[in-house]
Amino acid sequence: MNGDRAETLRRAAQRKTDAAERRVDDAIRQLVRAGEAINFRSVQRASGCSISYLYGKPEVRRRIEKLRDAQHTAQPQREQPPHEGTSSVVRTLTHQLNELRSRHQHETQELRDALAAAQGEILALRRQLGSKGRAA
Repeated sequence: MNGDRAETLRRAAQRKTDAAERRVDDAIRQLVRAGEAINFRSVQRASGCSISYLYGKPEVRRRIEKLRDAQHTAQPQREQPPHEGTSSVVRTLTHQLNELRSRHQHETQELRDALAAAQGEILALRRQLGSKGRAA
């Protein structure tokens, strides 16, 4: 009887995993079609899967990182319209400000991703400690 129950639980867990993988795949495709930024947070929001799940699945993690990195390298620098009647100082400062803003956005996203990874690792460690406490 315990074998039947274990098999039923195993199949239910597999169905849950398959559904999560489909949601992640659908979310990534939707983000790509919409031209949205692809990162762990955007996939998490679109799929409903946890950040720790996304980081915990190596193939999913590599796919998100690859797409995120491709977007960062593929984004062309926005051309600024010529500033008629403005001085070269204003143009130079505007250009520097735009570069700083772009760098800040990139660094902020990297920090958010690193924080999400750390939170996923903390959650995994808590789960490990919790299961060890129950087993003892």
